[in-house]
Amino acid sequence: MSATLYQRIQEFYDASSGLWEEIWGEHMHHGYYGAEGTQKKDRRQAQIDLIEEILTWGKIEQLESVLDVGCGIGGSSLYLAGKFHAQATGITLSPVQATRAKERAVELGLTSQTEFMVANAQAMPFADNSFDLVWSLESGEHMPDKNQFIQECYRVLKPGGKLILVTWCHRPTDDSPLSVDEQKHLQDIYRVYCLPYVISLPEYKAIAHQVGLQNIHTADWSKAVAPFWNVVIDSALTPKAIFGLLRAGWTTIVGAFSLGLMRRGYERGLIRFGLLYGVKSRVNGC
Repeated sequence: MSATLYQRIQEFYDASSGLWEEIWGEHMHHGYYGAEGTQKKDRRQAQIDLIEEILTWGKIEQLESVLDVGCGIGGSSLYLAGKFHAQATGITLSPVQATRAKERAVELGLTSQTEFMVANAQAMPFADNSFDLVWSLESGEHMPDKNQFIQECYRVLKPGGKLILVTWCHRPTDDSPLSVDEQKHLQDIYRVYCLPYVISLPEYKAIAHQVGLQNIHTADWSKAVAPFWNVVIDSALTPKAIFGLLRAGWTTIVGAFSLGLMRRGYERGLIRFGLLYGVKSRVNGC
């Protein structure tokens, strides 16, 4: 990962995570509003529902150890540790996030079950065959080398372990390449949210096959999560949020005033919310 991108991502989340938690809570990801995106629900409940729906989709019924890649302030890590009585490890590029995740573990009485650290997901500081589940909820879009990222996830999985990757994608391009206008739209999103690039869900599936994952499944939940951005935009217009933005600084302000980029991306079918599941073979530990 280039030092410049690493620094930009770190600074973005160092600056914005406190405000997000203040306004939204501990889960820094989309919410789930029913398969067609028509259900009305509390915004934080929608985020918890997303986690539960992903677990159901991935048929995760028991768990001993999980690695949360791009853990934020520990939302998924702590939820999974508590739900399954599992050992959860979270990694992030943001020291501010890692520190806050540790504080939240203390608050929830989960310090003995959790560990949080600053680490690069493309060169993880873990031994091969370490985790039952690698969980990546909206962090893949930040990875500058998608192949290396998924290869690392595969490496640290135990034989028989599962990868669940949920990430921002662009539409499939088998039938038609991205137009100039679509490419410009994506570039605007990349600039605001510190993303190197995104790829399509079929491209993620091809990488998963290439690294050796088995029993691969994918799903597009764009309709189910698209209402999230309307809710975020509404929440950003409250006095509390506006004062928080002023405290958080310029990059967070730019991100807030660019929320419409994501909403329009979903509306035009350009932005997709992709899920990928795969299993590491038990044969010869590979």
